[in-house]
Amino acid sequence: MMKFEGKVAIVTGAASGMGKAIAEGYAQEGAKVVVSDLNLDGATAVADAIIANGGEAIAVKTNVASLEDLETLFAETKQAYGKLDVLVNNAGIMDGMEPVGEISDERWDKVFAVNTTAVMRAMRIATAIFLEQGHGVIINNISAGGLYGARAGAAYTASKHAVVGLTKNTAFMYADKNIRCNGIAPGAVATNIGSTMSNLSEAGMNRQQLGMAINPRVGQPEEIAKLAIFLGSDDASFINGQVVTADGGWTAY
Repeated sequence: MMKFEGKVAIVTGAASGMGKAIAEGYAQEGAKVVVSDLNLDGATAVADAIIANGGEAIAVKTNVASLEDLETLFAETKQAYGKLDVLVNNAGIMDGMEPVGEISDERWDKVFAVNTTAVMRAMRIATAIFLEQGHGVIINNISAGGLYGARAGAAYTASKHAVVGLTKNTAFMYADKNIRCNGIAPGAVATNIGSTMSNLSEAGMNRQQLGMAINPRVGQPEEIAKLAIFLGSDDASFINGQVVTADGGWTAY
């Protein structure tokens, strides 16, 4: 039996990279997948490919920084499939590698809007559904930047650290309600998140590059998707409130 037979999953930021791989992996395991992304053409292409391969999927254009868009995403999911079993908060943006002395309020607010506030809001909406159903799973794609200080700039690092706390708190708060919440902390993975970076800080980049020499290799999105499949499935029924690092051993040094 497939791991997600009869289940419904939302994956944000699913038009490319890790989100795309997770959406495809969930579909291969039997899930009905809601492919959510600001890039509707890309999301539609992913959903169409899933359908062409015998799966079920819909695409929903979502600016996760917009509460209205998030509410629409969950409403369309319920309308299409009648329920929600797994929420994967994957959408995220980078900063410009700025240290705190260089960060602008505008950059800080934008990064937190997408990486932190959007995650909280999506979890809040999903939790209401899960409590009514009596079950649910949340997976937050956090990044090694949420665990260490030498992987990005001040805004990104702080935004992802906040999601670590949110993940652990949510897991504890709803552990008696059959709701699980875990995180994934990927290291360097081949995605296009670099395209969200602009006005790079030279000082910040120089400092961050110091750790790149000990990175064993760059991971592939499909490798992260396999972890997301495990954590979202009943195979991980006793795993709750954890942030699992997947970085090829980078942070073991």
